[in-house]
Amino acid sequence: MNLDYFFKPRAVAVIGASHNPGKIGYEILNNFVNGGYKGKVYPINPKTEPIFNLKVYPSIKKVKDRVDLAVIAVKADIVAKVLKECVDKKVKAVIIISSGFSESGEEGKKLEEKLKRIIKNKNIRVIGPNVIGVYDSHTKVDTLFLSLEKLKRPKEGGISFISQSGAVGSTILDILAEEGIGISKFVSYGNALDVNEVDLIKYLAKDHSTRIIAVYLEGIKSSGKEFLRTVKEVSKIKPIVFLKAGKSLRGIKAAASHTGSLAGSARIFSSALRQARALEASDWEEFFDACKILEMQPIPKGKDVIIITNGGGFGVLATDEAEKLGLELKDIPNDLKEKFKDLFPNYVSFNNPLDLTGDSTKERYKIALENCLKVYSGAIVIALFQVPTLDESLVEVIISMKKFKKPIVCCAAGGEYTKKLSKKLEDEGIPVFSSPERAMRAYNFLVKRMEFLR
Repeated sequence: MNLDYFFKPRAVAVIGASHNPGKIGYEILNNFVNGGYKGKVYPINPKTEPIFNLKVYPSIKKVKDRVDLAVIAVKADIVAKVLKECVDKKVKAVIIISSGFSESGEEGKKLEEKLKRIIKNKNIRVIGPNVIGVYDSHTKVDTLFLSLEKLKRPKEGGISFISQSGAVGSTILDILAEEGIGISKFVSYGNALDVNEVDLIKYLAKDHSTRIIAVYLEGIKSSGKEFLRTVKEVSKIKPIVFLKAGKSLRGIKAAASHTGSLAGSARIFSSALRQARALEASDWEEFFDACKILEMQPIPKGKDVIIITNGGGFGVLATDEAEKLGLELKDIPNDLKEKFKDLFPNYVSFNNPLDLTGDSTKERYKIALENCLKVYSGAIVIALFQVPTLDESLVEVIISMKKFKKPIVCCAAGGEYTKKLSKKLEDEGIPVFSSPERAMRAYNFLVKRMEFLR
């Protein structure tokens, strides 16, 4: 069955909707009522006093209208009863927020098996249990039980996140919202008694608003062969970035107690991803950066890149990282060097990195970028905005270089003033990173994607 009902339901029932602020069922209902969702909302609670001026029903079976999506937030021991009522009601999609299942031990596993039996051969799909669920920036379906005041929701964009961990996923959402980076969809799928990572990757591959698929995994819930076959096929269409947790022995044990996942060998998993032409981030920061740059920038035509800087030391650090990653820092062509010698002071370093020195002006950057982007596949622009010869107009110069349709990545380190200018660049789709190493590692994801597409 199509997973559309999770993201585009016309009517939603919140089972376990609470009258008390701060309770999970209250926050979920609040998201639907006050978060911009346009469909019908039915609170379900044995205590039928109105919530948010909505009529409250004692059971989903008492709702006369059709319900596309049910969100279950009740104690684990009554989830089976509620799920059976959803099946009887012919609900198409169910999200089980409740925990206390296979992640909690043998008794929890038995409860989860009971849920599987209830939905077997029925026309219903289930995400969960042990999740925070779904957020769709377009339809405003929002089952996150984290309040709108405490956790920001990102604007509309092209990144879709799949996460076994609700905590990891929700924190990424908060950071993306703060950074002004948009997303399409977010799914925390937890124990995956039904819908798993393969189902979600296949769905997002066909989703027009998703341009990049980002996956946080602790262990594969689907079969390994099916997983890799799906990843390989989808990677031909859209980039998929993975962050794999549970790599150490203790991490594997932690994953098992978190979402009931059995995490395998990290080395084998990484090798399999490379064969499937998927991208893998080594840590949380790199995961975030990879998604950010793939969303903002085009894929280069080659591995060569020019580093343009007004700080020599930053250029050296960028060079070290580029060499470590296997990127090509080819020399500036002789004819271009001669041209630069006529246009720049003689103390400028006409190498790669091209060091415009600490007294560089926006005009110097403009000349360097205009000419280098005709020769190189992309550019790393290091700008120390604090120097007296630069002002905010450099931002417009860098943005104007988008006309070359080549990747441009910036590095700018500093305080409030630098952050303000960095925000202006990112609002226009130019990613900015706080260190040259981080900028170069992010750029390398564009190069890896280029190599996978060949």
